[in-house]
Amino acid sequence: MACNSCSTSTGGAPKGCKNNGTCGTDSCNKLTVFDWLANMSLPGGQAPFDCVEVRFKNGRKEFFRNTEKMTLSIGDIVAVEASPGHDVGIVTLTGELVKVQMKKKGVNPEGEVLKIYRKASQKDIDIWSEARDREEPMKVRARELAIALNLEMKISDIEFQGDASKATFYYTANDRVDFRQLIKDYASEFKIRIEMKQVGFRQEAARLGGIGSCGRELCCSTWLTDFRSVNTAAARYQQLSLNPQKLAGQCGKLKCCLNYELDTYMDALKDFPDMETKLHTEKGEAICQKVDIFKELMWFAYIGNNAVWHVLKVNEVKEILALNKQGKKVASLEDFAFEEDKGEVEKTFQNAMGQDSLTRFDQPKKKNKPKKKKPKLAVENNETAPAPKPENNKPKNKPNRFKNKNDKKDFKK
Repeated sequence: MACNSCSTSTGGAPKGCKNNGTCGTDSCNKLTVFDWLANMSLPGGQAPFDCVEVRFKNGRKEFFRNTEKMTLSIGDIVAVEASPGHDVGIVTLTGELVKVQMKKKGVNPEGEVLKIYRKASQKDIDIWSEARDREEPMKVRARELAIALNLEMKISDIEFQGDASKATFYYTANDRVDFRQLIKDYASEFKIRIEMKQVGFRQEAARLGGIGSCGRELCCSTWLTDFRSVNTAAARYQQLSLNPQKLAGQCGKLKCCLNYELDTYMDALKDFPDMETKLHTEKGEAICQKVDIFKELMWFAYIGNNAVWHVLKVNEVKEILALNKQGKKVASLEDFAFEEDKGEVEKTFQNAMGQDSLTRFDQPKKKNKPKKKKPKLAVENNETAPAPKPENNKPKNKPNRFKNKNDKKDFKK
């Protein structure tokens, strides 16, 4: 789905278009919609749908009506109606699929929709680009002014309008914030019309983007558009440990992916007895300690002996509960205990690669050579020192018997 300028080069390294969210083909941006109706022709006599989808900064999309009947295609930069002035965006979708998207977003296709003024001229694009370059340094200064007023809020992002007449400050806060003085400081500092807009922590993560703990891009910044509420009950149904560090995403709230498999777990738990049920046996009462949903197993332990667990199948638990309703008690849980075949489990999880040790790639430690023991002095051991060896009085170098080289040659002859 990437455009030609974003594709990899011959050497394998990604080239990157470096358009910073203004890619012309709009095929490498987040929340991109594939127009699967592009190759289909309309029936005879039917006029094409006159609304288009326009994208702004950080994936914000809105719908506008093409009242001037201009020929627009995906990637065109247009000037659209705003309050006040005009805004500049990129066309991301045209045709009949826009009607489907409008119904999905809850917008009436036949109702009042803002209109498109014109295709953006070079002057419009220059003003828009200059305004986009001012956003990052302005965000740093805006945070400094908010900290100076001791306001418990965070300026997460700034978005300029296309004509550079207004700037929208997106912020997050836990409680209600009185930012009347802050707006006055912003207006005097930046000399522009200010609009404050509060967003949730999930929306902030969607605007900024990032990489999740799964190693992929955040769902909220790539394809997820609706944020359903997530509570700890979803983690309990899936038998997950209630660890806030593992269950929380980058937004600080519970991960949206906890809802993805919740319906499957809920369907599987319909056939399970309640975890608070007690089994009455002649040996004593037993309570449920653990549940394996997909293996349909339940672990029970006698009251007063919680260290010993007994594994039972769901069908056997239902039989015991049916007998208890009739006023009958089974002898013990050991008669119904389910034992897994350990041999099969070992065969299933055998290491096929032979990589048994995690330290197999570590360098072997160097063995320290034993140090040579120094000879003990004879004085310490009260022994007589050995006699020193006689010095060799022989000269190391033999004397030269020849005074010059000619004498040596005559001697050899």
